[in-house]
Amino acid sequence: MIRRFEGSQLLVATHNSGKLQEMQHLLEPKGITVTGAAQMLLPEPDETGTTFVENARIKAHAAAGATGLPALSDDSGIEIDALDGAPGVYTADWAETDTGRDFNMAMSNTHKKLLDSGTAQPWTARFCCTLVLAWPDGHDEVFAGFVTGAIVWPMRGIQGHGYDPIFVPEGHNITFGEMDRWEKNHMSHRADAVSKLLKNCFD
Repeated sequence: MIRRFEGSQLLVATHNSGKLQEMQHLLEPKGITVTGAAQMLLPEPDETGTTFVENARIKAHAAAGATGLPALSDDSGIEIDALDGAPGVYTADWAETDTGRDFNMAMSNTHKKLLDSGTAQPWTARFCCTLVLAWPDGHDEVFAGFVTGAIVWPMRGIQGHGYDPIFVPEGHNITFGEMDRWEKNHMSHRADAVSKLLKNCFD
């Protein structure tokens, strides 16, 4: 049986301010006070998993165990069919440099890999998000969300983050990078996962 969230304060186990604001926007209508891991001075655990759910569990349980609060974490990325589902769980890793993450570099390298693959367009892809809501006693609930679309080139738009400027969601003709932030947030992979979380654990 799915465990319901009964409290009024939820820790979101992320140091990403954009993700935190997105979660606040989605959860505060439920009367939930959202706090980020950075505000609690929590370290970022090593994400050693090979799947989205493994990494989300690592982050959520580390935060719940350190604070005694229920903690929500997500792990997300983009899967591109022509690259056999890559970068997937390693999406952020593809952007790593000695001076931080560079997603423009990652998108350029991804485009090169697509050209090298010889696969004709459309380059179908999906953004994936797995949420884990963990309690201090070790229990957790898992919800996965998706949004399908295609990779385009060149990059378009300066909104959003990550691979947003080269992803056009199905049924649209603009990229996530060109889309109003809140419009995107209501149809994103994270919104899909959050809607399942709310339906099962909050509503």
